Amino acid sequence: MSTPMFYDVPSAEGCQCPACSAVRLARNVRRLRRAGLGDGRAHGRAQLRPVVTVAAGTVLAGTGVAHAAQSSTPPSTTFADLPGPSDLPGPTDLPTDLPGSAGLRSAAAWTMRGDDAGPPVLTELTRAEIVSRAARWLNSRVPYSRSHFRDGYRTDCSGFISMAWGLDGSAWTGNLTDFAVPIAKDDLAAGDILLFHNPADPERGSHVVLFDHWADRSHTSYVGYEQSRPHTLRRTIPYGYFTHGTEYRAYRYRNLASGISELPFPGAESFGPGASNSSVTLLGSMLVGRGGGRFYTEGPGPEWGDADRAATQAFQQAQGWRDAEADGLPGPHTWRLLINGGGRDIPGDALGAGRTPDFPGVDSFAPGRSGSHVLALGRQLTTRGYDSHYRVGPDPIWTEADRLNVQDFQRAQGWRGTEADGYPGPDTWTRLFE
Repeated sequence: MSTPMFYDVPSAEGCQCPACSAVRLARNVRRLRRAGLGDGRAHGRAQLRPVVTVAAGTVLAGTGVAHAAQSSTPPSTTFADLPGPSDLPGPTDLPTDLPGSAGLRSAAAWTMRGDDAGPPVLTELTRAEIVSRAARWLNSRVPYSRSHFRDGYRTDCSGFISMAWGLDGSAWTGNLTDFAVPIAKDDLAAGDILLFHNPADPERGSHVVLFDHWADRSHTSYVGYEQSRPHTLRRTIPYGYFTHGTEYRAYRYRNLASGISELPFPGAESFGPGASNSSVTLLGSMLVGRGGGRFYTEGPGPEWGDADRAATQAFQQAQGWRDAEADGLPGPHTWRLLINGGGRDIPGDALGAGRTPDFPGVDSFAPGRSGSHVLALGRQLTTRGYDSHYRVGPDPIWTEADRLNVQDFQRAQGWRGTEADGYPGPDTWTRLFE
């Protein structure tokens, strides 16, 4: 008989099936340890006896995790968000140290470390496809949860990467490396990941981020996608992360279509009027990271538009190119510089220099919006000393940090209630730039 294995099953607070009982017990054991009551095993050993183990090759939970037969309540209506630590910037991974087990495993049926375990079957994906999949959750602002699912994937950090990489189900930080190969820091490119797994206590700090591109030439910060509270984010992050930074390691999806660190130029036909594909999304994402955010009032997205052309042209002109070399349509040279983080960034405009800039409208500040007005707002907040919520300096993409800093400024004016909701109106804008 194959060695019994446990699957990584989210615990429903009201569910009495063996799987959920085991996960809740594991959490309680860790709490007893932290409270100084020994290793906690004596408190839970009797409760462990009725827990049913599952032999390798038997699926306890598929892509849309199912509980054991004792529970007939649909998971979508009974899963409760697991409490997370309060001293982290957001994400943690699922518990893995169930006493007496070989470690909880992923809910996906792709592989188990049993006698009959075979290699996982992985979908071949390009970097553009990976980033495009991540951008869909970003555009939908998928809420963070360690117990809910979207598109068949758990909506926490490792479920997000599983979705972006097209895995058969939701992995966790302890086994994502089964589907990846380690790479050097300087080899990082769009679609790779930065991963920290804390085997001693996976709930304390374990996290994974999808790398997009370097935010500076010194490679001290990068732009990344992550599933974090309150929802999917794309932001500038210090290398490797805000906490446990030196513990993060770089990995590349094992079945990357290109197989090399540079994503080949997809061809001129991928860009221009009428084009709609993941390469357009990736292009826009890279251009925003290089200073082109002011050209986008929303997106970037897969539909080619005037914003894509204007941002591409601005990047080309920043390289000193003119005429046909700066026509706003990316060629192999433009693409290679963006993919590798080379060349000069798009210079900032003179918004706000010497005068109060025109208020761009309330709709310009909302999740997913970007542009020079957002960057100008952030810089002015920093100048005025209202920047305590920025972990990394302001950028052209509106984030929760911008809203909280605006709220601090509004409250300093004596405003309360809806007048201090963190979204700038004409009065906030004028006072800020006075």
